[in-house]
Amino acid sequence: MSEGTHPVTAVRRFNRFYTSAIGVLDRRYLGSPYGVAEGRVLYEIATGPGGGEGVTPKRIGEITRMDAGQLSRIVGKLERDGLVARRRSATDGRSIELSLTPDGAAMFAGFNQSSAALAEQLIGGLSAQERRSLVDALETAQDLLTPGERPPAPIVLRGHAPGDMGWITERHGVIYGREYGWGPGIEAVTARVCADFLEHFDPDREHCWIAERAGERVGCVFIVKDTAPETARLRLLMLEPSARGTGLGRRLVEECVRFSREAGYREIVLWTHAVLTAARRIYAAQGFEIVETWEHDEFGAMEVSETWRLRL
Repeated sequence: MSEGTHPVTAVRRFNRFYTSAIGVLDRRYLGSPYGVAEGRVLYEIATGPGGGEGVTPKRIGEITRMDAGQLSRIVGKLERDGLVARRRSATDGRSIELSLTPDGAAMFAGFNQSSAALAEQLIGGLSAQERRSLVDALETAQDLLTPGERPPAPIVLRGHAPGDMGWITERHGVIYGREYGWGPGIEAVTARVCADFLEHFDPDREHCWIAERAGERVGCVFIVKDTAPETARLRLLMLEPSARGTGLGRRLVEECVRFSREAGYREIVLWTHAVLTAARRIYAAQGFEIVETWEHDEFGAMEVSETWRLRL
């Protein structure tokens, strides 16, 4: 994935490629008279717990996440076509089990052989090393996209590096535009803050924290010098939606307070807006207090701005 590609865009692009490559959109999947949904139901019946000798519709639904009504219609069609049979479960009289008829087993064997041939055709031009790389990539993708089976990667904080200021500017424009309807004014303000930080950076009195999870940037905040020598200014606290609810916002603000105390500042001030309720709760919890409010329309709509102050 290129650095500028959003993960959602990459996933959707791969979905389009792969569904076309394996013929998912064909009504006659793999040369059979059935579509991919019917083929998947045949697969689950053939390879289920009973190895073709019996699997419940409930279990098929759990595995495929198929709508119960759709699954019922597919099973009914396969029964009418003589490929699937049902019987009352020997262990639970309230449940039924599905199995393949001889015709169903023959149909599945054809499906299975055609599917394997198609996969081999897709990878036929790859070297042994490329095939190993493909297997690793597919297994990684499956692990990453399987919910609930692994703990989330830890979020780490680091200082700024080349490329971070462009990301900060871009994400402020996108997130605040999408969530609050702010116009290009927020991106312009953010770009000026980032440019000033880089041009006048004083490592003893200023700092930028970038939060990363598994190598992906998910948040940021700055401490910079204000006009008064004993006053620090907290700027550009921002979290990606994926990092919210993790305590990251509180952690970033705590880092700002710690750094400011160690740098010898006597107070921290910040500019925020009444609409940013989550950030305001974090500031209040750290002991910041509102000292000034005013209105402006710099971002395209009338907003209530606030100055907050924390005495150190």
